[in-house]
Amino acid sequence: MPTAPLVTIIVPGRDIAAFAPDAIASLRTQTEPRWRAILVDDGSTDATGAVFADAAASDPRFTVLTHEASRGLGAARNAGLALVDTPFLGFLDGDDELTPRALERLLTTLQSSSSDFAVGAYVRSRLNGGRYEPGRVQPWVAASTAPARLGTTVHAHPAASGNIVAWSKLSRSDFWRERRFPEGVAYEDQIVAQEMYTQARAFDVIPDVVVHWRVREDGTSITQGKGRLPVLCDYLAALRGGIDVLHEAGASDAVAARIALILAMDVPPLEEIAAAHPDPAYAQTLEAFLQDLRALPESAAVRPDPTLRTALSW
Repeated sequence: MPTAPLVTIIVPGRDIAAFAPDAIASLRTQTEPRWRAILVDDGSTDATGAVFADAAASDPRFTVLTHEASRGLGAARNAGLALVDTPFLGFLDGDDELTPRALERLLTTLQSSSSDFAVGAYVRSRLNGGRYEPGRVQPWVAASTAPARLGTTVHAHPAASGNIVAWSKLSRSDFWRERRFPEGVAYEDQIVAQEMYTQARAFDVIPDVVVHWRVREDGTSITQGKGRLPVLCDYLAALRGGIDVLHEAGASDAVAARIALILAMDVPPLEEIAAAHPDPAYAQTLEAFLQDLRALPESAAVRPDPTLRTALSW
């Protein structure tokens, strides 16, 4: 068993007992074994805590934190961040899976550069014939991570701003010394991601798929709750907050890229929900957000990309 871990992976989860064993197994099968994992049970009411406890009992690389009541994903990740004592850190949601070479590829990339973090590609896993199976890399994910680039910036590579999830990245721990996730809101990683892109000295991107992101069949994940008005408000606030971060950093090309992606991928399904939603405030909230987007000077540079819109069917 390695005695000097290089990477800490923070794994938050709430009521994910059915999926957590796969996340844990994906860590144990990493080709890079020098990791430790902090499993954060965020007030689960199912057997998630027991699954986490069993992992820690059988493998000293796992540590368990328990929140008696749910405090949200941002707070769970922040609790794990307070315990990081390795040179590198990353995140994995407890219902997702790392690919076997994920840590090896991300760590090797960072060790060969002086960048603050590295970003990899990801795919969604959907239920098919009783099993969750990974899909293909989607166009906006490929645009953000391919081809490989070392020591780039969001000004040189604006499409990177489309990769906004926390768990597709491995960072130097010093980069997170003063950095934390907002708490009490959904979609807490979007603004943080844009802050990372704009505040990094440099970052790396690799086209390798590093995470299989599970789309739960029961529809209980946060990203599947956008039909609820409070969730919509958090979602739009996160999208706009991320754009504001890019705008304030003078990353105009990245702002235009984000607007184009949001209009192609995020807005159409929300418009479909709004058309049938019983609460008129839903459509009004979405329209106010669109008016804000149209008012941004970078909107003039946006050109529709039909290849992104067709990807909605996957």
